[in-house]
Amino acid sequence: MIIDLRSDTVTQPTPSMRVAMANAPVGDDVYGDDPTVNQLEKLAAELLGKEAALFVPSGTFGNQLAIMTHTQRGNEVLVGDACHILMHEVGAAAVLSGVQIRTFPVLDDGIDVEKLGLMLRGDDIHFPDTGLICMENAKSSGKTVPLANMEAVYALAQSQNIPIHIDGARIFNAALALGVEAKEIAAQGDSVNVCLSKGLCAPVGSLLLGTKKFIKKARKNRKLMGGGLRQAGILAAAGIIGLTEMVSRLEEDHQNARYLANRLEEIDSCSVLRNRLDINMVFFTLPESVITESTLVAGLLEKNVKISGQEDGEYRFVTNHGVSSDDIDWVIESMKTLVSRYS
Repeated sequence: MIIDLRSDTVTQPTPSMRVAMANAPVGDDVYGDDPTVNQLEKLAAELLGKEAALFVPSGTFGNQLAIMTHTQRGNEVLVGDACHILMHEVGAAAVLSGVQIRTFPVLDDGIDVEKLGLMLRGDDIHFPDTGLICMENAKSSGKTVPLANMEAVYALAQSQNIPIHIDGARIFNAALALGVEAKEIAAQGDSVNVCLSKGLCAPVGSLLLGTKKFIKKARKNRKLMGGGLRQAGILAAAGIIGLTEMVSRLEEDHQNARYLANRLEEIDSCSVLRNRLDINMVFFTLPESVITESTLVAGLLEKNVKISGQEDGEYRFVTNHGVSSDDIDWVIESMKTLVSRYS
């Protein structure tokens, strides 16, 4: 059996998901008559406190659809300086929506609202219009953004009639870590993207949520982007299970992440970045002088453990539905063996 710590995107659909997918009543979602998709969208809207929802193929698709729907070509979109939209969505905002991305600072305790306010464009012929502000919670760094900080950003945006989009790919992880309901996070934006295929274990899909007017426009843009799906209820059925059965078990992933962090610190020279241990991600450094990246990745793979290499000098392990505490023990003992062999 493979232990996969590369991401929570690697989660497999649960047995109940597979049954639901096999038996899902379907229609044609482009016509709006797939009953299972409609059920998923209604459920999500109620859960997140939004008027309407739209099923989309992926989180990147959801974020880019939000940008396209909120903005006009030539607008400037303000995003956090290390967010997923900026770092891991292949420059799609420029290609698909013709917008300019500009970054604002995000600190350990949240967004610097004062500096963000100074970045909003004034009425000058030389300036692009600020068309959208994007927040992310939980952040790609593994940290969460305090709810009060999000409220302050949203208040600033509303005072200037600028919409807010929230990349809430792991919004349920963030809610768990912050001790709030997911709808309280979603309330701090005009739209929110929620991923079903990470910790919630659905095989495919995300949801974009907002007002009925916004989602109506987004539905047409989804078609423009090639995301108009047909008998998508087979996929949506798994999303329903994700929202109804899998949210409540995310605490297990968070507990396992903390257990993994503790055990990693048993390895000489392994330094866990504990200030970023809010959700199910563990970031750490392990010097090349102790064990090289290629040796660690290949050596663990021989032990049936999949990990990613470093990014910006850091490793990231992500706990998920397929990883138990016993699996973590196996990973740590395997790492100890490798380090002792090559150091």
